Amino acid sequence: MKIRVAVIYGGRTGEHEVSVRSAKAILAGLDPARYEKIEYFIDKEGKWSPGPILPEPGAHPGIDVVFPVLHGTFGEDGTMQGLLELAGLPYVGAGVMASAVSMDKEMMKRVCKERMLPIVEYVTVTRDCPNVLDACGSLPFPVFVKPANLGSSVGISKAHDARELETAFTLAAQYDRKVIVERAIVGRELECAVLGNQAPMASLPCEILPSREFYDYEDKYLLDLARTQVPALLPAERTAELQNLAVQCYRAVECEGMARVDFFLEKQTDRLYINEINTIPGFTSISMYPKMWEHSGIGFGELLDRLIALALDRDKLKKATRFTR
Repeated sequence: MKIRVAVIYGGRTGEHEVSVRSAKAILAGLDPARYEKIEYFIDKEGKWSPGPILPEPGAHPGIDVVFPVLHGTFGEDGTMQGLLELAGLPYVGAGVMASAVSMDKEMMKRVCKERMLPIVEYVTVTRDCPNVLDACGSLPFPVFVKPANLGSSVGISKAHDARELETAFTLAAQYDRKVIVERAIVGRELECAVLGNQAPMASLPCEILPSREFYDYEDKYLLDLARTQVPALLPAERTAELQNLAVQCYRAVECEGMARVDFFLEKQTDRLYINEINTIPGFTSISMYPKMWEHSGIGFGELLDRLIALALDRDKLKKATRFTR
């Protein structure tokens, strides 16, 4: 019997187009001999085609497992995961709590700080802040200004002075009521893929070589000028340190299935900093998550097989839990 996989993509988010591209790659990569593919597209207004997954609790409408390919808001933040939990459907990737914590950059930093993992100095500013410069206190310029809950570098700016800070804050606040301002790191941008449930493992890391001042949305998806180095040219001990930090971050937020952990390697201090964790990384033709695993010995098709198997394994364990007296 083929496994019936429902791929959900699109969504009401600034990363809608990236989601569509990722989903197309996944749909093309699923082995037709093993899987029956079912598509659920969500447009930018939130309308589902052919219709939402809303079965009676415990009833599966011809679906064995769901593969949510929804980057950012309303998909990667725990909302879709909550719907799938209510529907009683196994799904690929992190659960509700891990998705929500990882999506919120402030909460992710709080958890990492509690685990004594290295993070960049930052402040959190709300949309209604009357003076963002005062709120940033002693943070030196330049700084990065980011919506707390978004990805793919949407709404992110680098500010070199007070005027640019105000402009960057206004932009970021359009995408979230909570904005992160953090010290800009001069150095290398590194990424590491993590895969697994109870025993996660890390891939060989990669390095991002932006064509602009930083790796923004245009550089990622439009200009086709950024370069990547897979695996990253690092000493063996530094590679091991980065992989260990990636797994520690993954465990700290209680992630399952998959994630990509992004790092900075500061030039001045030679220190690694965790930047963020992405629980539904991109699967487009240029996305680094599948590329890192390919260079680590796991091809695209096998990666999809493993992610689906991890989702079904987690569902079996969940069914051993009692929810009533």
